Amino acid sequence: MHTVELQQVRKSYDKFVAVKDLSLKIEQGSIFGLLGPNGAGKTSTIRMMIGITVPDSGQVRMFGEPFKRDHLKRIGYLPETSGLYKRMKVSEQLVLFGQLRGLSATDAAARAKKWCERMDIAGWMDKKTEELSKGMQQKMQFIATLLHEPEFLIMDEPFSGLDPVNATLLKDVLLELNKEGRTILFSTHRMDQVERLCSAICLINRGEAVLQGTLKEIKGRYGRSNVQIEYEGTDEFLRENGLIQSFNNYGNYVEVRLAPGADSQKLLHMVAERSRVNKFELVEPSLEDIFIDVVGKTDA
Repeated sequence: MHTVELQQVRKSYDKFVAVKDLSLKIEQGSIFGLLGPNGAGKTSTIRMMIGITVPDSGQVRMFGEPFKRDHLKRIGYLPETSGLYKRMKVSEQLVLFGQLRGLSATDAAARAKKWCERMDIAGWMDKKTEELSKGMQQKMQFIATLLHEPEFLIMDEPFSGLDPVNATLLKDVLLELNKEGRTILFSTHRMDQVERLCSAICLINRGEAVLQGTLKEIKGRYGRSNVQIEYEGTDEFLRENGLIQSFNNYGNYVEVRLAPGADSQKLLHMVAERSRVNKFELVEPSLEDIFIDVVGKTDA
């Protein structure tokens, strides 16, 4: 069954079309990435998905049936922008959010305490929200999203403001929730996190889907056309080279995109003639490389 299915949804604001006949499916129990540059239509898509706005045309299906307000009891939404009350205490605010989701004050307080301990902010429960760092506030919003134990989690830039330690903590919790059967939607610019966590993606640009499928399928379409080279010596081999389509040079390490039909062995011999080669590895393109390639082509 699909947790979410969008069928040709469209949304305009005056003359601006934010989402153009977008269709996608999110499998139950999957981790799905909704990607795109700023202004691509990601937030507009999410808002239609959870009933904040209504599509001008098309249909949103949730849990196997047309969307209805009652579905929101089964959904947790972490927005990109903060919705916290700065002068309320952390504990009081989390209890309030739990009650708004139908929990009793007692149950909300117990769940808030458990999650604050899990997310390492239990020592701040009696502090006002404005006393917390941005990262702690992000963890607090994350807890508020989970209090009612939703089946479907929508995470809009969930790693915003988090240092590497807390980003890892959040990642571990999300993977635990996914193993329990929760479906998770990421909307993010963090390609590294998407590549590690998501099984499928939809890349949208200017309101349209320009690439979607499983990560395995998508990377398979691009093949092993990238080469990672560590070398000592001159980088003259990068200049006006018909074997190379593009490259990112980091000094004595370079990531090369081969030109269509180029032979990687010819490139290896060329590099070896001019420099000492410590590493020459043919690899799949990263999701970031694919993102730049696809968005660049559609914008052009």
